[in-house]
Amino acid sequence: MCRNIRTLYNFEPPATEAEIHAASLQYVRKISGFTKPSRVNEAAFAEAVDDIARISARFLAALESGAAPKDRIEEAAKAKARSAHRYGA
Repeated sequence: MCRNIRTLYNFEPPATEAEIHAASLQYVRKISGFTKPSRVNEAAFAEAVDDIARISARFLAALESGAAPKDRIEEAAKAKARSAHRYGA
């Protein structure tokens, strides 16, 4: 359920609005237990996703790091290699 929640900080290029929204959606799904809310809960669900996305974007913008930004492609390749080693491929 939480596959889209990834580290979004200190990457070049910075996290996109779509990435932040996807992570926020997965977070709300996880804490609510809903993958798709009922019609009666749909508005509250959508509002929570939007609120968390907005707060997350503000939080990421406020963070500071002395480390060089990580490269997304390089980090994805490392994750793929770790996965291949762990699960065999």
